[in-house]
Amino acid sequence: MPSVEQLATTPSATYNEDFYLWTQKMAVALRQGAVSALDMENLAEEIENLGKSDRRALKSRLEILLMHLLKWQFQPNRRSGSWQCTIIEQRLRIQDILTDSPSLKNYLISILPEAHHNAILLAAAETTLPLDLFPKDCPYSIKQILDIDYLLPD
Repeated sequence: MPSVEQLATTPSATYNEDFYLWTQKMAVALRQGAVSALDMENLAEEIENLGKSDRRALKSRLEILLMHLLKWQFQPNRRSGSWQCTIIEQRLRIQDILTDSPSLKNYLISILPEAHHNAILLAAAETTLPLDLFPKDCPYSIKQILDIDYLLPD
């Protein structure tokens, strides 16, 4: 692994010029405790963005999962292996995120109403079913939403 000094001799790599090289320099500086070599402002921003990224991924996966659960429940004659696979996939990926960041479970609970609303819009658009056919409030608990077997055939 190169030292901070070795990386300092590489062409100038700032956060905006060569992000990958910047990340490598920051990792080396952190490991070596070279605080003066750290780009504190951009490091803080990147760490914040990591958390935001997980939150966005969780919300997106929840919306997709809810949309497919709604389609599964309200269009039983159109059920497919593809829908079932998507439901399972989203549940698994949400569990992955929650395993890595258990504190996001509270966020999951807080975004459920908005995610459900968005899922209704998506489900109605995809199925051409009327919006008012879908329940205004989410009919599923978080436990049901995350249950790998809920609403799926044995």
